[in-house]
Amino acid sequence: MAGPRAPAYTEYKEIRVEIIPLEARYEELYCSCLEDWSREMREAGAGDLKRRWLERNKARGLRVLLARDEDGAIVGMIQYAPIEYAPIEYAPVEYERERAPVHGADLYYIYCIWVHGHDQGVGNRQGRGIGTRLLVAAETDVRDLGAKGMVAWGLRIPVFMRSRWFKKHGYRRVDTDGIMELLWKRFSVDAVPPRLGRLRRCPDTAPGVVTVTCLRNGWCPSVNLTAERMKRVAREFAERVNYVEIDTDNRRSFEEWGASDQIFIDGTPLRAGPPRTYEQLRKQVARRVRALR
Repeated sequence: MAGPRAPAYTEYKEIRVEIIPLEARYEELYCSCLEDWSREMREAGAGDLKRRWLERNKARGLRVLLARDEDGAIVGMIQYAPIEYAPIEYAPVEYERERAPVHGADLYYIYCIWVHGHDQGVGNRQGRGIGTRLLVAAETDVRDLGAKGMVAWGLRIPVFMRSRWFKKHGYRRVDTDGIMELLWKRFSVDAVPPRLGRLRRCPDTAPGVVTVTCLRNGWCPSVNLTAERMKRVAREFAERVNYVEIDTDNRRSFEEWGASDQIFIDGTPLRAGPPRTYEQLRKQVARRVRALR
């Protein structure tokens, strides 16, 4: 995948980073969100799921940039694609059937931007301007491609992908859903603002069993991790739990549901947040199983 025309070095608090396009030798690291040291990533097989997603989406215009420091360590990443092919994340608030899952054209959508923030591996590199450097490089890249704007999702709580951070970089809110905000930066006066999608279909349930429905796009190893754990929980309860998985990287399925990544237990969505542990998921399912008549 091609990136900006030429990488450049910039000083940020004594850290020099080079912004480069994704290369084959870094794909395994990218598919583990730079956490190749993580046992959880290996537990989920998240890298394999992400790799399959990567191969499918290269042809759809997926772009990936990496931040590489002077020692050759990859310390940050950003991934983005034409909004026509990208999912809009769903923060569960209510079911709405009248709205299409994605509204947007001639724009690029940021799946995520991530600077390594753990003590393990290469260590915590956050708070040193690397994220800004990645964002600016991605914006330059899509401008060169003729895009009319860049779109990002952000959260109003102090966790990953904070909407406040994007606002500091000139992004403006155009839609909200619970704790989630859709933000964009306009590059052209004729650009049309995008809108968030809403869930369009409620999962089916059945009497006498607990129905677990998993919508999974495959792009996010963190979501993959929760989904793999839930699948293990469902197998443990055998015939008491009906596990249904929907591949929302399939555009038809995504448009049918209006959401890309979400897990439901008897039609009730799990709240957004960090990956659930196996024990947490098992406890939720076991409570439903005990309530069966």
